[in-house]
Amino acid sequence: MSAGVTRVVVDVMLKPEILDPQGQAVLNALPRLGVSGIVGVRQGKRFELELADGVALDGAVLARVEHLASTLLANPVIEDYVVRVEDASAEPSASAAS
Repeated sequence: MSAGVTRVVVDVMLKPEILDPQGQAVLNALPRLGVSGIVGVRQGKRFELELADGVALDGAVLARVEHLASTLLANPVIEDYVVRVEDASAEPSASAAS
């Protein structure tokens, strides 16, 4: 992300009462990889929306992103979502595979 770009993030997760087969598969694989101490894994989705230059982050923009999240990015029947603004200067807390 370029300096000065505003990013709005939508994190989508299955509701806690919905079975998560992918999370369960990861959890079941952990002992084979020598990993212990983890008792639950849930799989989700992350959407990063970068605002164009000149678009001010205001209540109207956040309301549009909220609408987008509830109608396109998430299925509110089985998924919860969170809309948040990500700090442009924030660095990832862990290295990610490329």
